Amino acid sequence: MSFIEDKIDITPCNDEFEDYSVKIVIVGDSNVGKTNILNRFVSNDFSNDSRATVGVELSSKSYKINEKVLKLHLWDTAGQERFKSITSSYYKGAKGAMIV
Repeated sequence: MSFIEDKIDITPCNDEFEDYSVKIVIVGDSNVGKTNILNRFVSNDFSNDSRATVGVELSSKSYKINEKVLKLHLWDTAGQERFKSITSSYYKGAKGAMIV
């Protein structure tokens, strides 16, 4: 075990109340797999026949870290060029981005 693993206890949880909230946006071109990456992370699900995202879809996942609850708000943005003006407004307030 590493030093960090000895000091931090991280477990998924379903708590409705969170101590910390973090907004993460997932961005990239159309048809690269942003939605499937998100679905695999949040619900361990994968679909070969997923539909294109229209605008933005929101998912969340919570973790308990040393008795504090961290809730990740994951924003899956549409990759089509026609939605660029809409999706760019969702970047505001994001603490991180995953570029796919």
